[in-house]
Formats: sequence, C-alpha cells, structure tokens
Amino acid sequence: MPGRALPRPVIVGLPGTVLEPATVAALQALDPLGVIVFTRNIETPGQLAALTESVRGALGRKNAPVLVDQEGGRVARLKGNHFRHPPAARKFGLLWDADPRAALRAAFLNARLMAHELRLVGIDVDCAPVCDVPVQGAHGVIGDRAFHHDPRVVAALARATARGLLAGGVQPVMKHIPGHGRARADSHLELPVVEASAADLARDAIPFRALAATAPWAMTAHVLYRALDAAQCATLSAPAIAGHIRGRIGFHGLLVSDDLQMKALSGTIGANAAAALAAGCDLVLECGPGPDTWPELARLPPMRPATWRRLARARRMAARAFRPFDPADAAAEVSAALARA
Repeated sequence: MPGRALPRPVIVGLPGTVLEPATVAALQALDPLGVIVFTRNIETPGQLAALTESVRGALGRKNAPVLVDQEGGRVARLKGNHFRHPPAARKFGLLWDADPRAALRAAFLNARLMAHELRLVGIDVDCAPVCDVPVQGAHGVIGDRAFHHDPRVVAALARATARGLLAGGVQPVMKHIPGHGRARADSHLELPVVEASAADLARDAIPFRALAATAPWAMTAHVLYRALDAAQCATLSAPAIAGHIRGRIGFHGLLVSDDLQMKALSGTIGANAAAALAAGCDLVLECGPGPDTWPELARLPPMRPATWRRLARARRMAARAFRPFDPADAAAEVSAALARA
C-alpha cells in the first residue's frame, strides 16, 4: 500500500444504520482494514449502499473490505421485503440426493444471485460457504447451515457456491476451518472441545482441502481439538494453524478469526486479538455494535505485508472471475430446481 502505513488487521462491527461523527472519529483512530455489517445496520438497499460508501470514505480507502454473513436460511443479514432471502445450504444437499448436477447448478446460481445483491449495496466479502460436516450428536448451531453429512458432497456444493460468489465479484470466506461439525456446544456461548482422532479431523478437512487453492478467505473455528492442541482453540493455536490449516489442509489465503466477542474465548478482546494474530491469523473479527472495545484493538500493530499481499490476491481472484448474468433467469432456475428437492 504505497504512500501510507498499512491499516490494522481488524474487521469491526458498526453501531447503527448511519455513521455518526463519533463513530467516524473512532474508525479513523482505529484504522481497521474494514467492517462487517449485521441486521442492525441494514434498512433498505439505498441506506446500506450509503453506509458502505461512507465507511470507505471515513477510512480513506475506496476498496476497504465490507463483510457480511449472508449464507441463506437462518443466517442471512439482508432480509425482509427489500432483499431476496436465500435458502439454507441444506436445501442444496437435499437436491443433490435427487439430482447432483442440478444441485451444483442451483448452488452456483444461488451464490451468483447473492453476489449480485451484495455488490449493489457495496459489500464485497461474504462469510460463506459453510464447509462444516455435521455428525450425529453435534450441537445444532451448524445444522441446516451445512450442505450435507458427506464431506465430498459438502466439498462439491461449497466449491460451486464459492465459484458463484466469485463470478459476481464477491470474495467468499469458507468457514469454520478446520471444521465445526463435531462440536457439541455452541461456540457463541462456550468453548466446544472435540476429542476426535486425527483420522476424523482429516475427514472433516476434505471440503476445506477441496477449496484451499480457490477460496481467497477462510474463518477459524473457536473449537479446541485435542488432537491438534490440548490447550488452545484453533483460533489461538499456532500448532492448529501452522500444522493443520496451513500445513495438512494447505490453505494459504487470508485467515480471519471468528468473532472475538464469542464466549468460547476468555480474556479481553485485546489479548485475544493479539493471541490470534500471534498464532497465525491474518485478521481478527470483532463484531460488537460499537467502538467501546476499539481502543484495545488500536494497540495492535499494522497489518503484516504478507496479509496485504493475500488481500490483493483475493481481490484479483474476484475481479478475474466476474461474469455478467441475468438475475431474473437465475432466480427462476434456482426456484424451479429447489422445488424438486
């Protein structure tokens, strides 16, 4: 980033539907790489487009990343009368069981439709697809957010979804690496501990390995895997990140933590952010509704040059993959396909 210091390796949430002067000042003091928007920030397409434009203006970077969790189903931040509500991932898994080719086509087109809508309001990074493989007895926090119980089907449908997002110029974030599907607790509320063997974790990694070279971003799981690190969850674990995520899975794109506000993590926001970055995360995500914790994050050093290079690669991937399409035809085709599931 010639001519100025790199921003801090932080993605933060915002308090409202417009940027108040105090929030602008706090954003400029923190200088995060970008922001993530939630339902609390969204009213109409025009309002959201104005908000994302004002964020980039405040940060002084016209391409500052704006993220959202737009998976479909129960995890969809753009919803209501003004937005299309995409189906849950499991719908495509059900269609796969009847017609795999139709499922791949529908997953691609659904993601392309999501990307079209996101780009219209200034969002360029979507925290999807979910690559977790649920197992019997796991907590329902993943549930129908997962495509299927077969890791190879998850890999195929997640790859189609990532391709669809990229074809719309949106960077996908595969999650929750190295896999949340075995967790018997909700990491929003407590720390899940997974006792699975290395062989089980290798099975869970199949979708992530399948997308490792083509997904520009991945999000960590706040899950402690005994086979990887007996003391720390993956987000804070150098062995889990270097040995498993970067090593065995082979993911070398942008690695962002899950939300530091989640109760799976103990300690302060600042300490957890520093620990995640030291463990090997490129970026940390702090989804709280305002700047109260931002002074802690402002103590972090600027982004590493390697992170900036990974971000540049992610942007190039989306720019090169972009293809025009007809949203009305795509929506009709997706609806017709899912009606057969």
